[in-house]
Amino acid sequence: MSNIIEVKNLTKKYNSLVAVDNISFSVKKGEIFGLLGENGAGKTTTLEIIEGLRKSTNGEIKVLGMDVRKNLLGIKERIGVQLQSSAYYEYLQLHEILELFGSFYNKEVDTKKLFKMVGLENKKDQYIKNLSGGQKQRFSIIASLINDPEIVFLDEPTTGLDPLARRHTWDIISEIKKQGKTLILTTHYMEEAEMLCDRVAIMEKGKIMAMDKTHELIGKAKHPYKIEFILEKDNPKFTQDLEQKCAIDKNDVKKLPGKTAHYEMKLHTQSNLNKAVGMIQKQNPESLTVGQTTLEDLFIELTGKSIEEEEGNNA
Repeated sequence: MSNIIEVKNLTKKYNSLVAVDNISFSVKKGEIFGLLGENGAGKTTTLEIIEGLRKSTNGEIKVLGMDVRKNLLGIKERIGVQLQSSAYYEYLQLHEILELFGSFYNKEVDTKKLFKMVGLENKKDQYIKNLSGGQKQRFSIIASLINDPEIVFLDEPTTGLDPLARRHTWDIISEIKKQGKTLILTTHYMEEAEMLCDRVAIMEKGKIMAMDKTHELIGKAKHPYKIEFILEKDNPKFTQDLEQKCAIDKNDVKKLPGKTAHYEMKLHTQSNLNKAVGMIQKQNPESLTVGQTTLEDLFIELTGKSIEEEEGNNA
C-alpha cells in the first residue's frame, strides 16, 4: 500500500510548551491508523495540524501527495473530519444539516444511505438535541462522510459512550474501512486501538514512544505472556515459588485487588509460561486464564503508568 499521509519532523510549540515534539510517521492507503495516548499526549494537536486546523511550528506534512501548507483547500475537498465535540444547527432537522453540509461540495451523496449505515434512518427528521449521546456520535461520523472523503479523521470517536454504543461505533468504523477509505483516529481506549487499528503510534508528552502493527508491538513487550488465576485462599509461599522458578524479575507475580487470592503473573518466555501453568494446575485453581500481554500492559511498560491513572490526575 502507498502512503496517503506523510508526517516528517512535526513540532508544535506554545511558548515554552512543546505539544508535539519532532514526530514522524506515515499512514498507508486503506488502513486504520491510531494515535494512542492519554489526555495531553499530543494526539489531537497532531490530528488538527494534519487536517489544516492548526499551523505547525516545524515539520512537513503531505496528505494525498499534497503539501498541507500549499494545497489546503484541495485537501479539504477530499477528507472528512469528526471532531471531539461538534456543534450543529439546533433548529435544523438532521437530514437538513446533512443536505446543507453536502451543498458545500461538488459531490452528491445519498443521505438516506448514510442514515441507514448508522441505524438513524428513523431519526432523520429529528433535531440534534433529541438524540442520545451514542446517536449524536453516529450522526457526527456520517456528517464527516458527506463529501465521500478518501481519508476520514476521527478524534476520540467513542469518548463518553456506554459499552454497547462504543461497540456499535466500532462496527461503523469497520464498515467505513470496507468502503476503501483510510481512517486515522485518536483514542485513549487500549481495547479500541487493539480491536480497530492496523497500526498504532503510542504517544507520550508529544513524542512517539513506539509504533507498529498492534500484534507486533505486543510481541516486542518485555513480558509478552501473562496468566491470571484464582486460588481457594491466599498462598504466599506458592506465589514465591512461582516467581523464583518461572519468572526473572521481582514482583512478576502480584495479587490483584478485589477478589480473594486473585493473582496476575507476567512472563518473558514460552518455556516459563508452560512451567507456570503446570505448577498452577497442581493447586486446583478456581480460575485460570492464559493469554498475551495487551496494549494496556505495553503502555504501562513504556510510560510507567496506566492511562486510567493519568486520566484521574487530569480530572
